Amino acid sequence: MQTPRTIPVPVPVLRLPRGPDGFSRGFAPDGRRTLLRPNAPEVGEGAQDPPELQEQRARAALRERYLRSLLAMVGHPVSFTLHEGVHVTAQFGATDLDVANFYVSQLQTPIGVQAEALLRCSDIISYSFKL
Repeated sequence: MQTPRTIPVPVPVLRLPRGPDGFSRGFAPDGRRTLLRPNAPEVGEGAQDPPELQEQRARAALRERYLRSLLAMVGHPVSFTLHEGVHVTAQFGATDLDVANFYVSQLQTPIGVQAEALLRCSDIISYSFKL
């Protein structure tokens, strides 16, 4: 008698975005993507450009600084000031794609410690951390 054949269980696939070179998938962990970034003029350069382009460059520079600050926060203790003057501290973990939520661990609140939590960015007035 033959043994019944089992149907293989499909494996979920995570499709990574295209890399900076346009052909690879994902990013190299050695930071290769910073080397492939095109040289864009700094905010102060291009004074003859139209005001819309200058504003766009300024916004891009500010967004890059903000995203770099989020990257620097990973694994560090961060102090958050929320509405109603509530101060909490936590270990920063990650943020979602739209930067609408912060994932934190060891959230110390006035009523106790939460092992893991999501903080909505709309509830946060300010945050600070030490490098």
